[in-house]
Parts: sequence; structure tokens; C-alpha cells
Amino acid sequence: MRSPKVILENLQKHSKEDNYKYERLYRNLYNPEFYLQAYQNIYANKGAMTSGIDGMTLDGFGKDVVENLILQIKNHTYQPNPVKRVYIPKKNGKKRPLGISSSADKLVQEVIRMILESIYEPTFSKRSHGFRHDKSCHTALQQIQATFTSVKWFVEGDIKGYFDNIDHHILVNILRERIKDESFIELIWKFLKSGYMENWKYNSTYSGVAQGSGFSPILANLYLDKFDKFIEKYKENFDKGNERKFNADYGKFQGRYQRYNEKCRKNWNNMTEIERQNAKSKLEQLRNDSLSVPSKDPMDSNYKRIQYTRYCDDFLIGVIGSKNDAIKIKQDIKEFLQNELKLELSDEKTLITSGKNKAKFLSYEITISQDTKTKKTARGQCRVFNGRVKLYVPKEKWINKLKQYNMIKIINTKGRKEKWKPLERGELAFLNPNEIVMKYNEQIRGLYNYYKLASNVSVLNKYYYIAEYSMYKTFALKYRITMTQAKLKFTKNGIFSVPYETKAGTKYATFYNGGFTKSKNPMKANEDIIPDYAELYKPKELYKRFKKKKCELCGKDNIEVKVHQVASLKDLTYSSEWEILMKNKNRKTLIVCNECHRLITYNM
Repeated sequence: MRSPKVILENLQKHSKEDNYKYERLYRNLYNPEFYLQAYQNIYANKGAMTSGIDGMTLDGFGKDVVENLILQIKNHTYQPNPVKRVYIPKKNGKKRPLGISSSADKLVQEVIRMILESIYEPTFSKRSHGFRHDKSCHTALQQIQATFTSVKWFVEGDIKGYFDNIDHHILVNILRERIKDESFIELIWKFLKSGYMENWKYNSTYSGVAQGSGFSPILANLYLDKFDKFIEKYKENFDKGNERKFNADYGKFQGRYQRYNEKCRKNWNNMTEIERQNAKSKLEQLRNDSLSVPSKDPMDSNYKRIQYTRYCDDFLIGVIGSKNDAIKIKQDIKEFLQNELKLELSDEKTLITSGKNKAKFLSYEITISQDTKTKKTARGQCRVFNGRVKLYVPKEKWINKLKQYNMIKIINTKGRKEKWKPLERGELAFLNPNEIVMKYNEQIRGLYNYYKLASNVSVLNKYYYIAEYSMYKTFALKYRITMTQAKLKFTKNGIFSVPYETKAGTKYATFYNGGFTKSKNPMKANEDIIPDYAELYKPKELYKRFKKKKCELCGKDNIEVKVHQVASLKDLTYSSEWEILMKNKNRKTLIVCNECHRLITYNM
């Protein structure tokens, strides 16, 4: 059997050939190596050990599991289980539906995902940033900073219930444009129509893809790639002119300044000190007058541009043009989504915002700088800050995080200033002292790492102050002492450090003190990157361990093996040999023979 690496590389080679049709893809699902690679890819994912409706997890993965799957795939009897629907809370108080697939379905979906990604990923737009390798919210925001300079209007886009409203027929027809293998298409169709279980009741799925399923991100991107292509074509027709025409008012002010400056230069030696001071004041006033207007005509109807960035179903469009242009763009987008993709633009979330104000995208506030201050450059004094994209941390975001983590109580008294009171966190008081510090650090770093692109990221010092005193109060609650005593108990040389024991000796959990400075390049990501499948799908540690066919518990060699997997090492009691071995290796997986796996699961 050929390795998945070779197969995926070969698929990728033809991805940019517009007229190339992919055939005989289904036969790749007969390859056992693909399932081992699929398991390698997903076994460490959060939720990998969460069971679907069949109650089974990935524990026990082995040759028999793969052979049974391949047999069903070959004779076309494989039928995906309905996903188990659960709900997770959203920031706005609502809940998002999440679909949990069965363990076998997770493996098959991952094989399909690898194949689809090798075909389509290299062809996706560089303006698409969601669920893609080396792309993220940060790369989307960086692209906006680089390309949205001087835009006059924002169109903040949001597609209503996107994942639930993907039309199955349109999606399958998109797949058929590149794939000429009905068996492969039929398998994807089975997943789309497999339905979901909620409160033990089966529900059919007539549209949408389940959020949480392994291949839903690639299918979601594939569907909206049609929208990306529409915007690219729209941009070609919309963009107009090479540069704005010169602003006559700016020329008038500049002329006055230059003429008066020349006059002063000729008469400078004959002026009194008072006349020189008056001349300087007038020159400064004339200079300010010229800086009060743009050098190019901002309302030039012969110069137009649009820019576009998308992250999943959220997108932002920047318009250099009139408000009427922005309104028409929104309407044209609405009609395209409705007519071509059967999607609805969310009216309440799709806003038209002036570039002078703040648009919201990916939980940042985005605006266009109106700063007219000059800076000396190779071209002379220039307004280098004017028109630049500025990113900001919204105040409500970090305040809501404090509320979410129960760190703060806000007291409002009529006629008085709002008062903020840090709170102890009873739910953390039962953790080990070092774990309390690590939990606070995790929450502080998580917020900072996300907002480190913002110009006002230093505002998180206010968040930090509340978190710091919340931590002191939590330690005071744990040890039944005062907050001051708790602070002094663990503070050494001005740093709050909690000791804890490890095999290597005593270590210290130190409360975060790294500051909150803006980062210009927080991520090493290339916007045009194409995934390196040779690197991405090379065999990793678990893959190699499985291929050795050696039981890591009893030591038997050259035998058929299974993977025993646990959700978390913290759940183990370390009362048996296999638990101790897992602890010593610091691994959530053990490669074991069939007999050892039977004994492990029997005693669980």
C-alpha cells in the first residue's frame, strides 16, 4: 500500500489545473495506512475521546477496527451514525449546536478531510483565513492592516446560521466540478444526510453540516470559496483609476504657504525679532491650513477600491468610494448569497460603518486613523499616520472576561463613581496552590495573546490588576488568612511565586509579570502558504510506535496491537501497572497487545 504522504502529494500536484478531474478517489479508503494516519492526526484533539451515540471512543484502535471499516467501505454498506447534538454557550448568551461523531465516523471523516484538503486547499483565496493551516484570526487582522489603508466605509458581514444552512445539493455540485467519482461523492452525501440525535430523538438533516465533525471546516470553506471568487470578480469590475486626482484646495493652501515662506526667506535679515516671531506664527498657521485638507481628492468618483477579508462566515469589506457604493455592495452580496448559495445575510449584524468610526471584526475594533501629524521621510514631511488601519481592544471584551471568570463585582451607586471590587474564586480554592497561579496565568496570557495586535493593548493592565487581587483573595480563602498575609506568604523579591515539587526537585509557579506590549508580528504566517503535505502528514511518534507491533506493557514483539487511550492522565488513580506506565511516560496512549487491552478494559 502506498503511503498517505505520497498519495496526498500527487493529488495536490493537480490542484491548480482548472480542468483536471479527480477520479478513483474512493479506492484510497481501502488503504489501512490512511486510517492509521487519520488516528495519528486526531487522537490528541480535544474531544477525541468523547463518545458519539454508540457510546464508543477511540480507545481500542487497531487492525480489526480498520479491517471492519474497509470491508464496509468496499461493499458500500458503510453507514455513518447520526451525530450526538450538544450545545455550547456563545458570548451573546445563546447556545451553538455542536455535533459529536462516533469514533468510526471520526476516522473516516479524517481520511476524507485529508483527501479534500489536498485537492482544494491550494486553490482557496488568500483572503480566506478560517480553519486553514498557518492562517488564523491574527493573519486576517494583519491582512486588514496591510490592505485596508484609507478606506472610507466598512461593510461588516455576517451570514445567518451559516453551518446549519449550507445547501447539500449546491455543495455536492461544487464537489462534482472537480471530482469525478460518484462513490466518493456518495460517501460524503451519506454523512450530510446522517441526521442527529437530540434528547434520544432522531432528527433528519435537510441542510447544513454539523459543527464539530471532522470535515465540516473544509466543506464550509469549499462552499464559501464561491463567495470569495465572486468578490474577486466584483473587485475587478469595481476598482477604478490609478490614483486620485489632485485636491485643488490643498494646492491653494500649499501655494499660499510656499509664497509666504519665500517672501520671509528674502526679507528675514531685515526683519525685527517681533516681525520674525509673527512670521513664524503665520507660517505655522498656513502649514496647518494645508494639513487640514487631503492632498488628493477623497471624493474623486474616478478612483474606487474595495478590499475583502473573510474568517469562516464573518467577513469585512473596505470601500474607497461613497456610502452609496457601500450600500450597493451590501445589496449585491445579499443577492448573490441568496440566489447562488441559498444563504441569508444577517441584516442586524451586517452593518455599514464609516472609516472614521469603529467597525467590529473578530472581536477587535477597527478604524482608519485621521491623524494629520507629519513625519520626516525621504520625500520630506509627510502625514504617514493618516489613513492607516488601527486595531483596538473593545472595553467590554476584557470587562466581560473578568465577569465570566467571576473575578470582579461592579458596584453602581447613584451619584457616585462606578466601583470595581476584585472577588475571590471559590471554585479555584480547592486546587493546588501552583495550579491556582497557572490558571490565572493561562487566562491572562490567553487574553493578551489574542489582543496583542491592538494599539491599546496596554489597557489590559487594568484587567491584570483585578486578576492579581482576585488571586490574592483566592489564596486568602484557601488558607483562611487575610489578603495581605496571602500576598506576603508567597512574594519573594517582589514576585509572587508558589513552590511545588517535581521529580527534578522544587520548582516555582510564578504569577505572570510579562507586561502588555503591542506586537507587530505575533505570528510567523505566510498569507500565500500552501500546506507542505510532506511535513504535515509525515509519520509521527504514535504512528511509529504502532508500526513496531510491540506491546509496551508486557513486551511481546511482532504481534497485532491496539491503542489504549485515556481522556486525561488526571483521571488515572495510578493503582495498576498500565496507569503507572502511562504516568511515567507522560502519555495518554499505550500500544498494547489484544490480551493486555482486554485485561485493561476488563478492570476499568
